[in-house]
Amino acid sequence: MAFMGTSLNILNALVPGGDERVDLVVRDGKITAVGPAVARPDTDETIDATGLWVIPGLVDCHTHFTQWSKTLGRLDLIDAKSATEAMAMLRAHLDARRAAGTLDPDAFVVGMRFRHSLWADDEQPTLAAIDAAAGEQPVALSSADMHCGWVNSAAARRLGVHADAKTGLVGELEWFDAYTKFDKAPGAAEETDRLLREAEKDAASKGVTAIRDYEMAENIDTWIARFAAGIDGLRVKAGVYPERMEAAIAAGWHTGKPLPGSRGLGEVGAMKLISDGSLNTRSAYCSKPYSGITPATYGTLSYTPSQIARYMRLATEHGFRIACHAIGDEANAVVLDAAELTHARGSIEHAQMLRREDIPRLAALGLEASVQPQHAMDDRDVIDRFWANPAGVPYAFRSLHAAGTRLRLGSDAPVAPLDPWMAISAAVFATESSAREPFQPEQRLPLRVALAASTEVGRGYLRSGDDADFVLLDADPYAMETPEAMRAMRNHVAMTFLAGRRTY
Repeated sequence: MAFMGTSLNILNALVPGGDERVDLVVRDGKITAVGPAVARPDTDETIDATGLWVIPGLVDCHTHFTQWSKTLGRLDLIDAKSATEAMAMLRAHLDARRAAGTLDPDAFVVGMRFRHSLWADDEQPTLAAIDAAAGEQPVALSSADMHCGWVNSAAARRLGVHADAKTGLVGELEWFDAYTKFDKAPGAAEETDRLLREAEKDAASKGVTAIRDYEMAENIDTWIARFAAGIDGLRVKAGVYPERMEAAIAAGWHTGKPLPGSRGLGEVGAMKLISDGSLNTRSAYCSKPYSGITPATYGTLSYTPSQIARYMRLATEHGFRIACHAIGDEANAVVLDAAELTHARGSIEHAQMLRREDIPRLAALGLEASVQPQHAMDDRDVIDRFWANPAGVPYAFRSLHAAGTRLRLGSDAPVAPLDPWMAISAAVFATESSAREPFQPEQRLPLRVALAASTEVGRGYLRSGDDADFVLLDADPYAMETPEAMRAMRNHVAMTFLAGRRTY
């Protein structure tokens, strides 16, 4: 049990969407009573929540938390509209670090979140451009979806990767492996520790109390060490990748097993398997070719269908749930077939394009859909460009909900910011701006559904027996009538509590 001995009263809080007022009683990290006038006199602390609304703690169900933390300290290229702009930003970053005396010529300079899928054909990455901008300083830039990197020749040599001679790009599994090497550089551990603490504080300021972490690394021992070091501002479910499954099984791990020393805040998560690529890199596996691409390409599977089924069977037989990345319609069909064959339980991550006949299959197979609504906002123009003739329904949020599938919302941070209000807004309004028409308005979710899908408890209200993870807001989310107002809800978080402990 986390944080034994704490006791707390929350008085007179409002329930969103109405005028009901409730008290909360917290004991030893749990909510022991919810309702009008249930406060107890024998508590350590009492907080008057008059004028505040209370909701369960928010969860981000898909993060790469270390890499998200790194965005707080690395070059961010999300605003670059072309390769030329990206290189100008890189030059300015290098110049600033040289002037500050912080540029080590032997250390990697890492940038993140360039979106070349939105750049013009004559403004795409090239090896010549990044070599000209960086010279012998090793530079590695990660795409926004993290499925490819743009590296200069110096970085390619040091990483031992095969960068495309024309584009300078390194793709998929080779890039995933290369990316983990940045965290082993001198001084990286201390920087990571500092940025992780900042990221936890940032998450708490938005009402987040829990994450599912699918960092492309060893996560179990990593999080045990982090909790031991006092990095304990969030509940964490630590995912395991297929290549590490046998070692995890041999060590006695399974989904749901508590992480030692985490005081009930950490546990082993699901097996995270990446079945295909991404839309932005045109590597998501589809049954129809991408539009506007010559020669024709359908994307690619990261593993064969039999390998996917074998990993799912291994996970299922040893007590692991699955969290299977699938973007293209063909990849989703392959993953659903494997889940049906192996009786795997867990989630399909992203499920970005589904054939209509596959939409009911998730609920029928007992699988959740872990989706990232902000991706639809980021990709709506990319879809027109590369999925002009889709074989399925992109971002079928409402259709999945109507079919009985349990939805889980997340960000895929750092692909999108770790901000549940951004995800909720995208799901509810299907646009980031009131000045732009909704994207696929028929797939919009009711706020009640989106809010519930953004909590670990799966509902927008608290019950006795829940973990004492909750948020006090100074505005009612049900009163937000525009996407701008809903996205601004992150500024209306008054207090965040994790297991009864105030984290913000």
